[in-house]
This record gives sequence, C-alpha cells and structure tokens, in this order.
Amino acid sequence: QVQLVDSGGGLVQPGGSLRLSCAASGSIFSIYSMGWYRQAPGKQREMVAMRLSTGTTSTEDSVKGRFTISTDNAKNTMYLQMSSLKPEDTAVYYCFLSQGSHVYWGQGTQVTVSS
Repeated sequence: QVQLVDSGGGLVQPGGSLRLSCAASGSIFSIYSMGWYRQAPGKQREMVAMRLSTGTTSTEDSVKGRFTISTDNAKNTMYLQMSSLKPEDTAVYYCFLSQGSHVYWGQGTQVTVSS
C-alpha cells in the first residue's frame, strides 16, 4: 500500500552534515508514525529518530541535538537532517512509516563518516 524510497547517503568527514530523504507514495492516511532506523556493521538495528502519529518526536540519546526529523507534506517526503556527524554514525539508514498495523521500510542508504 505504501512504498518508501530513501536516499541521500554518502561519504562525509567527521563534523560534517548530511540530509537523508525518504519519498513516500501509495495509500498514506492522515494518522501514521514515521522515522529512521540504522544498522551499523556488527550491531543490531536501532531506532534513530521517529515522529509518532500524535506529533511527539523521539531521538536516540547518541544523536539527540544532532539529528532532526522533518517532513515536506506537499512532496510526501520525510527527512533526517544530520549534523556534527561522528564515525560511529556510520551505518545503513532505513526510513519507515507505520500506518495502522502495517510497517513500511525504505531500501536503505549508506552513510559513511570517515576521517
């Protein structure tokens, strides 16, 4: 019902910034939660940031104050603005959208923070 395509990953130096995009299409209802997960080599997938259907936002402690989630409703696109990037932020980032009992995922985009 919903398709997500995430993009914007790449190579960035420590301290740099990057913005990830997630374009959504399909049957998107007014009430949904959305956000980003990431999976680093040798680690389990972890939630990075999300926005609940209530409007409440939540971020993982290690990225709090550095990562911000936002949306462009006209384009049905959500973003993850990342600043002050650290090598430990290196991971594949996946956007997700939760609608009712369904959860949809993007294909993932690689973010590499290298000195």
